[in-house]
Amino acid sequence: MKKSLSAFVLALSALLPLRTALAFDPNYIISDDELQDESSMNLDQIEAFLANSFLGGYETADSEGRIRSAAEIIYRAAREHNVNPQFLLVLIQKEQSLVTDRDPSAKQLDWAAGYGICDDCSMNDPALARWQGFGKQINSAALQFIEGYLLDIESRGKTAGKYGPGIPITIDGTRVTPENAATAALYAYTPHLHGNENFAYLWNMWFGRDYPNGTLMQAPGDPGVWLLQNGYRRPITSKSALASRFDAKLIVSVSKDVLTRFPVGKAISLPNYTLVKDEDGKISLLVDDALRHIDNMDTFRKIGFSEDEVVDITNTEEANYDEGEPIVGSTLYPQGRLLQLASGAVFYVENGTRHAIFDRTVLYAKFPNDIITKAESVEIEQYKEGTPVRLPDGFLVRSPEDPAVYVIADGERRPILSESVFTSFGYEWSNVKVVPTSVINLHPLGEPLHNAVEDAVNTASVK
Repeated sequence: MKKSLSAFVLALSALLPLRTALAFDPNYIISDDELQDESSMNLDQIEAFLANSFLGGYETADSEGRIRSAAEIIYRAAREHNVNPQFLLVLIQKEQSLVTDRDPSAKQLDWAAGYGICDDCSMNDPALARWQGFGKQINSAALQFIEGYLLDIESRGKTAGKYGPGIPITIDGTRVTPENAATAALYAYTPHLHGNENFAYLWNMWFGRDYPNGTLMQAPGDPGVWLLQNGYRRPITSKSALASRFDAKLIVSVSKDVLTRFPVGKAISLPNYTLVKDEDGKISLLVDDALRHIDNMDTFRKIGFSEDEVVDITNTEEANYDEGEPIVGSTLYPQGRLLQLASGAVFYVENGTRHAIFDRTVLYAKFPNDIITKAESVEIEQYKEGTPVRLPDGFLVRSPEDPAVYVIADGERRPILSESVFTSFGYEWSNVKVVPTSVINLHPLGEPLHNAVEDAVNTASVK
C-alpha cells in the first residue's frame, strides 16, 4: 500500500515539535535568501516530494503551452526566475492545498498559486483567463515575486502598493513592520495575517531543520556563538564560558536568518564552577546552569575555596540561573573531581557519588580542562556508585563496527541517516569521533535527524 503524502505531512509535523511550536512573527516570515534560493531542490527531489500526491502524476501545459509534469513546471519556473522551488510548493499548498489534496478540482489546479485573483474577484471573469492554468499560475507567481515585488522594493523601497521593509502597516487590525523584502512581498501577495501565518507554518514544517538541543551555532562574519536549548538560542558571551563548557570545533555555521527564528534565551556568561556573590552577600558555586548556595564561610574554607576567586553579580544576573542543591559541610567534591586507579580506570566523583568513564573520548569531551588525580581503589569504593558519564549534547559519534553516525541530544543518540542530512546541518566529518559501541549504547536511541527533502525521497520509495 502506498503511503499518502498527507500521512507524510502529519508524520513530519510530529517529528518537528520545535519548528511547528515557534510563534509566528508577522514582521519576519522568511529571509530574502530563502525566497531566491533556486537551487534548494533539483528536479529529482521535487518529483520525490510530489511522488505520492496527485501532482506526482499530473501533466499539463506550461506557460508556453508545452506539456510537462507538475514537478518540471515548478523546477523550470524556479530556475528561470531565480525563485526557491520550496517557496512555490508552499505557495500552492497555502493557496489551494495542492500538495496534499489527493483529488483536487479543476478550479484548484487552474488557480494553483492564487495569482491574479482576489477576495472580490470572480474566477469566471474573462479578463483573468490569461492567468488560468497550472503552468501559467506557477510561472506568473514566480515572476511576480522576483521581477515584480523584489525589483520594486530594490528600486523604490516598496512594492507598487504599500509594502516595504521598515514601513509600518496595519493588517487585520495588527501593526506590522516587515523586516525584509521577502516578508513585504508576501504581504503584497496576500494582505492578510492568517494566510501568511499558514505560509510560515508550512514552511517551517516542511523545510525547517530540526536542529537538536545542544547545537552550537554561529552566523558567518558574526563573532557571537549561541547554544540552542529548548527552543531558545542562548548567547555565550565570554570565551572562558565557551572554553569551560563546550567544544568550539562543534560550532555549526548557520545563516543569520536561521538564528533569528529562535527567541533569545538566558546568556551563558561565566565559566563553569565560578564562585559568585550576589548583592546580599550570598556566595554560590555555578555548576552548569544552577547556583549552589554555600551555607557558611566555614564550609567555603573547608572545601578549599578562596575569597579571591569570588565574582560579584547583581541579583538580576542571579535570577538567570536555577537554584541548585545547597553545599553544606558534608558535601563531597561539589565541583567534581577526576580520580584514576592504577589500572587506568577513571571515575568522576561529585557529591559523594562516583561515575565511571568508559572511554577517553568521553573524558576529554566532558572534562577537557580538569586535572586527574591518582587514587587507590579503597578511596573510590567509599563513594556510592552512580550512572556512567555520557557524552555531551552536540557530540557526533559512530562505533568502529558500524558506519552509522549519531548526534547526541538530550542525552539520546539521534541517527543521521544520510550524507545529505549530515551536511545540511553544517556538520563536519572530521568532528565524528569513533567510540566503543558500549559507550554509544549508554545513550537511548532517539528520533532520527532529518530534513523535509530527504524524508520526501524516503517516503516516495515506500510502497
